[in-house]
Amino acid sequence: MKKLTMDVFYEEALSLIDTLETQEMKHMVKASELCAETIKNDGIVHIFGSGHSVGFGAECTGRAGSLVPFHMIETSDFVTKGLTTLADFKNPDDNFERRPNIAHKLYDLYPIRPQDVFIIISNSGINGLVIDLAITAKAKGHKIIVITSMQHTLAEPSRHPSGKKLYELGDVVIDNCGPRGDALLETGEIEKICSVSSITGIYIAQTLTVEICRILAQDHCDIPILLSEDVPGYDRFNKELLEKYKGRIN
Repeated sequence: MKKLTMDVFYEEALSLIDTLETQEMKHMVKASELCAETIKNDGIVHIFGSGHSVGFGAECTGRAGSLVPFHMIETSDFVTKGLTTLADFKNPDDNFERRPNIAHKLYDLYPIRPQDVFIIISNSGINGLVIDLAITAKAKGHKIIVITSMQHTLAEPSRHPSGKKLYELGDVVIDNCGPRGDALLETGEIEKICSVSSITGIYIAQTLTVEICRILAQDHCDIPILLSEDVPGYDRFNKELLEKYKGRIN
């Protein structure tokens, strides 16, 4: 085992990104094509992840350079929209993200249109809520892009009553190439450290953004991205763009 240092983590993390680039680029291109087609048809890309996977949606939305027709679905909407109580949401004896048969209520909260596509992220890909949302969206005719750790999900049983795992519901599946359990580095003891799904998730999120924008530009379509404050006229441009998608992304 290598001595634990920052340099070791740097090397291992870069190696993981290289693996992702080599192994999953064709899937990222296909996912980008689905998203670009949705945007061209005035659709929305809905992004949902529970647990630490919420970071993927945060990475994609509400910042300079992000695509505006990306909507981050949040598990907390169950509480803020009045579907359950905060006490129920935080019940330690009934983990909310593992619950099946409730995602249809989440789906019904939003003005989702037939041309919309879903990106659903779960490192394990075995919990009830993410699988349930994928089942719900697929039954409604939407394309599903799944981001998961294949090493992890293939090693664990599904927690959904159907016995399905998230990857089985994807029209496109992107393996984040992370290890089972997410933590990357061996310590010489039973524990491992340095969970990496957030790092690979950020790489996938921004790679999709680049490719979606490339496709839109290639097809001579407007690219609906938020401008940064150092661009003249950014405030008017952003306001008009956000108004176009008002009620569909917030």
